[in-house]
Amino acid sequence: MIVYGSSLSPYVRKVLAFAGEKGIEFELKPTGNAPGQPGEEFLAASPLRKMPAIRDGDFTLADSSAIVHYLEAKHPDPSLIPSEPRDCGRTIWFEEFADTVLTACGAKMFYNRVILPRFFGQQGDPEAADNAERQELPPLLDYLETVVPDAGGFLVGGRITLADIAVASSLATLAQLRCDRDAARHGRVYAYVDSILARPSFAPWLERDEALLTKEAA
Repeated sequence: MIVYGSSLSPYVRKVLAFAGEKGIEFELKPTGNAPGQPGEEFLAASPLRKMPAIRDGDFTLADSSAIVHYLEAKHPDPSLIPSEPRDCGRTIWFEEFADTVLTACGAKMFYNRVILPRFFGQQGDPEAADNAERQELPPLLDYLETVVPDAGGFLVGGRITLADIAVASSLATLAQLRCDRDAARHGRVYAYVDSILARPSFAPWLERDEALLTKEAA
């Protein structure tokens, strides 16, 4: 299976970690030869030009949520999307929260502080990034502080699920941005997410991204 995209993207990171937890072999390929220049293979798999997309034999699919549900159906063991109704509902809720709220907030910081200046040579909007970090992010972490388990635990059903993968994929961006941590206010959140990101499904990609960001900053 080929995954098109960059592991710097929380959405791509979610698919990579999901596949990793299932033991699915895959190859990560860039979307094109340069930022903003998608290649034909990627375009054939992603009609809206958004990553990630996959090619599994002659089958192509785009959108991280569609992809993880496809992988869950094709490779049911180990299950990462519970079948029990309440656990299933909570898992999908956390994925939606991560994808549409957490990631949107982090994207304002990452796009303006990293993507535009480092990869496109353009000036970002520091005010938008600062507002996201100081005003938008803390209430989201306040909510998570009330629901995350102790370090080493999981959000749903006492085992790793898509819920943990989606939330951790999004919060990994904060570490890459070197955002200040308020340990007194959000200590449980950071202890929890650090334990998820240390898993083998995440750690190699984060190390790879760190090397890339360090190189681009040099």
